[in-house]
Amino acid sequence: MSRIDTPTPTPPPTPSSDGAPIAAPAVAADPVATVAASGGPRQRSVRVVMVGLMIAMLLAMLDNMIIGTAMPTIVGELGGLNHLSWVVTSYTLATAASTPIWGKLGDMYGRKGIFLTSIVLFLFGSALSGASQSMDQLITFRAIQGLGAGGLMVGVMAVIGELIPPRERGKYQGLIAGVMAIAMIGGPLVGGSITDNWGWRWSFYINLPIGAVALAMITIVLHLPKKRGQGRIDYLGAGLLTVAITSLVLLTTWGGTQYAWGSGMIIGLLVLGLVSLAAFVYSQTRAAEPVMPLHIFRNSNFSLISLIGFLVGFTMFGAMTFLPLYQQTVQGASATNSGLLLLPMLLAMMAVSMVAGRVTTATGKYRVFPIIGGGLMTVGLYLLSTMDVHTSRLMSGLFMAVLGAGMGFVMQITMLIAQNSVELKDIGVGSSSATLFRTIGGSFGVSLFGALFAHKIQDGMSHAAGSSGSAATANGAQLDPATIAKFPPALKDAYFHAVASGTHIVFFCGALVSVIGFIAAWFLVETPLRGAAAKSASVEESPILADAI
Repeated sequence: MSRIDTPTPTPPPTPSSDGAPIAAPAVAADPVATVAASGGPRQRSVRVVMVGLMIAMLLAMLDNMIIGTAMPTIVGELGGLNHLSWVVTSYTLATAASTPIWGKLGDMYGRKGIFLTSIVLFLFGSALSGASQSMDQLITFRAIQGLGAGGLMVGVMAVIGELIPPRERGKYQGLIAGVMAIAMIGGPLVGGSITDNWGWRWSFYINLPIGAVALAMITIVLHLPKKRGQGRIDYLGAGLLTVAITSLVLLTTWGGTQYAWGSGMIIGLLVLGLVSLAAFVYSQTRAAEPVMPLHIFRNSNFSLISLIGFLVGFTMFGAMTFLPLYQQTVQGASATNSGLLLLPMLLAMMAVSMVAGRVTTATGKYRVFPIIGGGLMTVGLYLLSTMDVHTSRLMSGLFMAVLGAGMGFVMQITMLIAQNSVELKDIGVGSSSATLFRTIGGSFGVSLFGALFAHKIQDGMSHAAGSSGSAATANGAQLDPATIAKFPPALKDAYFHAVASGTHIVFFCGALVSVIGFIAAWFLVETPLRGAAAKSASVEESPILADAI
């Protein structure tokens, strides 16, 4: 592709207060704005890079959806049912703990190389997981896979943040939301099909050809400025943060399930988490290259959007967990098509996200979207809390659409605001911090909502069916449809009412939590998005993208 240099018009000198002319400041070349300003073939190059990035994002999101469907078969072959939860927990812990570290490494040593490394590590963990011969091996290899996954989502968001200015990023929000919808809807269906026809090991091996395509596209097409880190990695901070995140994730995973909330184990994890978190914060004030520099939180928008992201994760993952359970149990839907049950919510989220992105690109305005989104999420969660045993699928679908519309206004805008609130050199840690808060929020949400749900069902069954009802749910509130079908009519009806009651308390509490995010959104400040003047300012072209077209 030929290089085109556009001459920059020189503005007239501006007189100072004493009448003497002051030389106009030189216009520095902004490579991010340049990409936005460049048209034609370079825009096509951006789209090619985006395809590679979306494939990488799909890898991270699709994996857990597929594995969840394959888990019963995996346990049947490898055994180790008592260690089943660790297959998920090891992956989650490794992902959460490594997320901030990947972001900082990208800021220090260059985003492309670090991102490609995370993809290779994820694929390596996938290959090992598929070859596992025991449950212990699978747990270990899933942790390796999770370490790579921690860099996938952060890498995608950070590369997009460096490649495309916030003002132009709205054009691609629909694509990102579409990938999320594909993963959430198609994951269970694909996982079931692969397990039934090819065997559970291909639930992991399927990542290899998909990842190879992403690696090739990103390697060939994406060229970002190379960096050479001048400082040292903050090993102490990384270690303390890992301990803090591990303690808090285990606390929310085990609390109310494997251990009582007041047990010594849970209290010990809470103390360890808080102490290590306090030590981490202190260490970040002393480190030369902190893994999570605290100065990014001095920006009020970044602090607020981190809180909003935490609350969005808290409520969103709770909804994703308990909506299919309600529809499969109370409304009698097929578990095989569980992903399709979320279609009204996911389609609404995708459509609204696309519209919000286009409006942001056209106007540069974004503050109104978290406000509207927070309000719609609160309303949607409240409507879902009104569902009972008589609520039709059509009505619950409409309620989900309201929640999905609210999520569409908030999901991608939170990342855009977070990246626009930090300097370009900190966009990696900014992206990883925003991702981490949403991940931790989701972990807390699923755990606390799960405890509420289980307690409500146990209480409801005890009141409605006495000792027989209490015994039916003594070993866990979630029963499979085949077991429920064998219940006597009275016990079955009691269980349906208990599930509806549990769903009510989960979504009602979710609505109360969502109100906090709605209020926080009003305090956001509408600051100009980087790249807003890209099309009016003439800057020299910078080779961020390879001339692949």
